[in-house]
Amino acid sequence: MIPRYTRPEMGRIWSDQNKFETWLKVEIAVCEAQSQLGRVPRKAVENIKAKANFNVPRILEIEEEVKHDVIAFLTNVAEYVGEDARFIHLGMTSSDLLDTALALQMKEAGEIVRGDLQKLREVLKAQALKHKRTVCIGRSHGIHAEPTAFGLKFALWYDEMGRNDGRLNRAIEAISIGKVSGAVGNYAFIDPRTEIIACELLGLQPAPISTQVIQRDVHAEFMLALALIGCTVEKIAVEIRHLQRTEVMEAEEPFSKGQKGSSSMPHKRNPIGSENVTGLARLLRSNALAAMEDIALWHERDISHSSVERIALPDSCIMADFILNRICGILKNLVVYPQRMLSNISATHGLIFSQPLLLALAEKGMSREDAYKIVQEIALSCWQNKIDFQKVVAADERVAEKLSQEEIRSCFDTTHGLKHVDHIYRQVGIE
Repeated sequence: MIPRYTRPEMGRIWSDQNKFETWLKVEIAVCEAQSQLGRVPRKAVENIKAKANFNVPRILEIEEEVKHDVIAFLTNVAEYVGEDARFIHLGMTSSDLLDTALALQMKEAGEIVRGDLQKLREVLKAQALKHKRTVCIGRSHGIHAEPTAFGLKFALWYDEMGRNDGRLNRAIEAISIGKVSGAVGNYAFIDPRTEIIACELLGLQPAPISTQVIQRDVHAEFMLALALIGCTVEKIAVEIRHLQRTEVMEAEEPFSKGQKGSSSMPHKRNPIGSENVTGLARLLRSNALAAMEDIALWHERDISHSSVERIALPDSCIMADFILNRICGILKNLVVYPQRMLSNISATHGLIFSQPLLLALAEKGMSREDAYKIVQEIALSCWQNKIDFQKVVAADERVAEKLSQEEIRSCFDTTHGLKHVDHIYRQVGIE
């Protein structure tokens, strides 16, 4: 059964409640840092820690009037703290708070996606091992090529998801930076040590340099990592969709009891989960493009990136979490038809063994050009007349001059494409 999205953790990260909790955490960390540097009285910090709070509806109410979310937040917090609220946001600008808090949210969301990736890789590894010796036809350009191991598909995806994990990990590291450097990033009204201390308290690295904002190339890197994850998920989904086609039917998505595929055709079992994640992968790519458009801002900052990020960042994190869990469920319960795979291997009447025959003739002294011409001539005739390739080859005098009947039979070994599977598995770390 394809699992529905049941991951409240990711949605919680991007909720108003958690956003303001994170803002408060950043403001308190800066107060603590300024206290350590002697700018804010210790007693005031303790009072702020004890009393600081907020109310989401109240913040939204104030924002309706002031038309500024950070001011609305600070005004509401001050209603709880009292006189010592004058030490909150001291020397800071809005983006000191917003960008540092956003880094914490993205870091947390990224770690959830990393967990999803690792879970998916375990499923891919298990399926790769299960189908290590399951013979299927390999295809190029959608056309039957040569026999291979069905498990190699899963091994390939396992390896690619490993690269996605590495990219995402590097992107999480890149985004895990904060800034407390003031209105244009030059620390005009705040000690640079404040940024160092506050970021350490928050588990972030201080940005080496910033303007009013953390530079958006790091956000784009994070979004590109999510988009590339989507690309791999789409690659898997497209393969499943092809394999589930009636003409192929080598594997299909799980179909649960009571599930219905069509409102008009009761027989339908459609790859809806794979089609679903294919569409969402397109949105991930679109959002990554929008993130790259956010890199070029006016001078020390404009606000054109803000509206994009308020939609694209939460949506992309939620979509990445969703599609990884969905494809994981599909792959874990994928229905595989090995007998159909063997039947499909026979669909070309043996033409898929043309290469070993070509190589055998060349190795016996025939020029590659002559060998290719002979094999292709026989193959095309067999395809047009729907007759068995091996029988015609065995009766061809030109082939018989070079190869014995036993050597000809050996060219039609279905398992030949599996002889180096162990080597490939070792290379991708599946043993």
